[in-house]
Amino acid sequence: MTLTALTLDPGRVSLAQLRAIHAGGVRLALDAATAAHMQAAQAVVQRIVDHDEVVYGINTGFGKLASTKIGHDHLAELQRNLVLSHSVGTGEPLAPAVVRLVLATKAVSLARGHSGVRPALADALLALFNAGVTPVIPAKGSVGASGDLAPLAHLACVLIGEGTAQLPDSMGGRTVPGAEAMRAIGLEPFVLGPKEGLALLNGTQVSTALALSGLFSAENVFASALMSGALSLEAIQGSIKPFDARIHAARGQPGQIAVAGAVRALLEGSGIVPSHADCGRVQDPYSIRCIPQVMGACLDNLTHAARVLVIEANAASDNPLVFTDTGEVISGGNFHAEPVAFAADIVALAVSEIGAIAERRIALLLDTGLSGLPPFLVRDGGLNSGFMIAQVTAAALASENKSLAHPASVDSLPTSANQEDHVSMATFAARRLADMVNNTAVVVGIEAMAAAQGIELKRSVSSPRSSVRIEAEFARIRERVAFVERDRYLAPDLEAMRLWALKADLPDALLNILPSHA
Repeated sequence: MTLTALTLDPGRVSLAQLRAIHAGGVRLALDAATAAHMQAAQAVVQRIVDHDEVVYGINTGFGKLASTKIGHDHLAELQRNLVLSHSVGTGEPLAPAVVRLVLATKAVSLARGHSGVRPALADALLALFNAGVTPVIPAKGSVGASGDLAPLAHLACVLIGEGTAQLPDSMGGRTVPGAEAMRAIGLEPFVLGPKEGLALLNGTQVSTALALSGLFSAENVFASALMSGALSLEAIQGSIKPFDARIHAARGQPGQIAVAGAVRALLEGSGIVPSHADCGRVQDPYSIRCIPQVMGACLDNLTHAARVLVIEANAASDNPLVFTDTGEVISGGNFHAEPVAFAADIVALAVSEIGAIAERRIALLLDTGLSGLPPFLVRDGGLNSGFMIAQVTAAALASENKSLAHPASVDSLPTSANQEDHVSMATFAARRLADMVNNTAVVVGIEAMAAAQGIELKRSVSSPRSSVRIEAEFARIRERVAFVERDRYLAPDLEAMRLWALKADLPDALLNILPSHA
């Protein structure tokens, strides 16, 4: 496979670049100017050590033990012990796509030149990335301050020859000790210098990577839900008038305006829309009529979250920070992941609502009194149950998402003997997005399948066809799932449509309104 080369300019890495990193198929390098910034910061740290100044994180203990001075002859042991003692994660390993983002964003953070580490450390992180070697990082064990300590410790373990990493298939696909993983990329394990262990552990890179992964998947499901909503509108022969640009301009909400425009573009040239112009229906139910208002609000939230997360992915979230212009090393709290926690909670709300309104459209399609379609979208009802229980599955998942959408950021438990007395819970806030997006993908997939069924039930040889874009998507859905003529084993169909919703291989009219595609 040919890899696309990406040069990362710390502080200016774009959302589109982060999405490409998450997807894979890229080879990364740092902007050449970053080495000098890192070397200058490292020189400040070395001067502090040489002058025996007492500075937190360089020659002291950590957290509540910050007042304990550590002698010169134990500084390397201090950093190694820090990494080993903090490697207390649990749970399933993070997905490779998430680990790719962690490796890249940690390298970017170090390369900002505020951490005081050797350029070789950042280079090693990208060497792991480029070789496809993914450190095994347990998903659970971080409260999102002081940074993602436990998960980042598991990342750092590989650099010092401890822990484990997954080799790519080209190297055998095995899980190997950290030392073997390092040698597989042509490096020996590091002996960490002053502050280097702390710099690797401090930071919000795991929370941010999980949140970005959730955002990118949420964008895909959002776009798929706009397509499934347009399919449902055509299936029930709903009105296009609520999508009139003048309505949305009168309100002024940017997401609403963009969504209405995208749906109009999807339906442009539809023969179904004018075929029922005089049907007598005054207003469609909210789940159809208010697609711009609801999905537009979701888009605005995704856009806001994206703005926060791209800033965080470029951030120096270490502590303390080195400022080479004055030679100062200043302790602060950039490791506190509150911005990430809020962003992840906002994405969770949007994902839950995307599924909630899609589930209501499924119910609408199945209700013959509202849709004008056969009950439960099947001929010979009674003998056949059709989509009856598929809607129950959608309701179960939409309800589950409502519980998962409870804000994680409002919780806090003090740690480190109350030194760290307020934490963000950003890591869980971001981690739960994967489950939520999968739930919503199933719901949206069911809607698209049900809408395609409805369109086909009303269709005859002489029936008008929808727009070019809608008909093309209808054909793609039919490549995945067949028309339900009579009851059959539907679980594989739902899985095929879940994957359809997650892939979002959709027209530019939908993709261009997404934050990472704009």
